[in-house]
Amino acid sequence: MIMEDFGAQVASVWAGMRPHTRRLIESALQSPNYGVARALPATPYDSRAERELSVLLKALDERAASPSSNALLNAEQSRELKRMADACATLLQNQAQSAEAFAQLIERAINTHDYARIDYLADTISGRLAPSELCELTRHAAPAVRAIGQEALSQTSTSTLVNLLGDQVDAATAREALERQAKDYGSDEARWIVSALDRSDADAEEDEDDF
Repeated sequence: MIMEDFGAQVASVWAGMRPHTRRLIESALQSPNYGVARALPATPYDSRAERELSVLLKALDERAASPSSNALLNAEQSRELKRMADACATLLQNQAQSAEAFAQLIERAINTHDYARIDYLADTISGRLAPSELCELTRHAAPAVRAIGQEALSQTSTSTLVNLLGDQVDAATAREALERQAKDYGSDEARWIVSALDRSDADAEEDEDDF
């Protein structure tokens, strides 16, 4: 592959990547199922590889979405650009453990109407993201990403959500998830906790009124 064929931005990102990450992509491109949304063999989490794959995928997708840039590519180069982007997305979905990376993959799958990948991502989010990252996903700007994050967070254990109530950033998000568990899933435990929180809020308001 000649990265310069894909534009200066892609070539610059590729040149700045570690050899290890570049080898991952080259190996994925040799696999017949490189673009399929599927579970890959478990590998140790590498936050730097996740970031490098995310940045490269963004550069590839931006190049593919630019009509003026694509006019400079021949048919073979356009196919190779798509192949590399799909391989990069598959590798990223296997590495992703951050809300940012999952949001990028979900938005990309929505834009490309890749419903199999959307389902795969939705099914794997809960097992891959820490509770705080799930909360972050529910606050994403894109409604579809928020909806997937909210559904995943609602299926998190009630005890995990209770632990998040002490976090200044995630407390409100965790409470909303508890309310969904109580209302939509009929959880008695969540209903009891929500009632206790409501009573606590009412008591706090009364105390403020007394002053």
